[in-house]
Amino acid sequence: MFTFSHPMTRSLPLFALLTALSACGTTPTASLKGQATVQAQGMATQATLNALANKMIGVYDSKDQALADPENYRDVTLHMVRVWPERKDGPWLYIEQALSKQVQLPYRQRVYRLLPRTDGRVASEVYTLPEPVLKYAGAWRQANPLGDLKPADLTPRTGCAVVLRQTSPGIWAGGTVGRECPSELYGAAYATSEVVVSGSTLKSWDRGYDANGEQVWGAEKGGYVFIKRSVR
Repeated sequence: MFTFSHPMTRSLPLFALLTALSACGTTPTASLKGQATVQAQGMATQATLNALANKMIGVYDSKDQALADPENYRDVTLHMVRVWPERKDGPWLYIEQALSKQVQLPYRQRVYRLLPRTDGRVASEVYTLPEPVLKYAGAWRQANPLGDLKPADLTPRTGCAVVLRQTSPGIWAGGTVGRECPSELYGAAYATSEVVVSGSTLKSWDRGYDANGEQVWGAEKGGYVFIKRSVR
């Protein structure tokens, strides 16, 4: 959840999911309560990972938002499918984004891997596909997406690991960790992303900043709101 923006415009969304959410107490009692909460949460189970993956999987678009505010948002289609379901070190997801009028020419293709953390949060590693990436465009249509690839064929995006926390029943939210995710797009030094996953919508606000902390690409008014139109 985090190179993530379409080269035609600085207002298109990223889709890398990243967060650094922590709880800290101001008194010894509060601190103990915080520790108890983490212990009660424990490490996310495989069932939790699969439930989150199922919330993320689907066909989305930002058509409604683009119609309401065409000056700030584009109509983007997002496909997210599970890959390599037989593997026990996932879930693994393939993500493809394109302008809705050009779905055959995605501007971003990524693979995400969901992993449990000991504090109950879920990390999502981000990987790029082998070149030429357009060779895999439309893989979401296949019965066995990316079946000719394996994890060793991918390139991890160092510093762009993703973490999400369940903020309420059925809702997962997160954001980038500081300046850890590098980006050179439009003169950026790093990228940030804020994401909320509900199952029916996916909200993503992705931005790039230069070394002085000035925004150089990404939506300025607010994040993109993707509506899930179907499961696949």
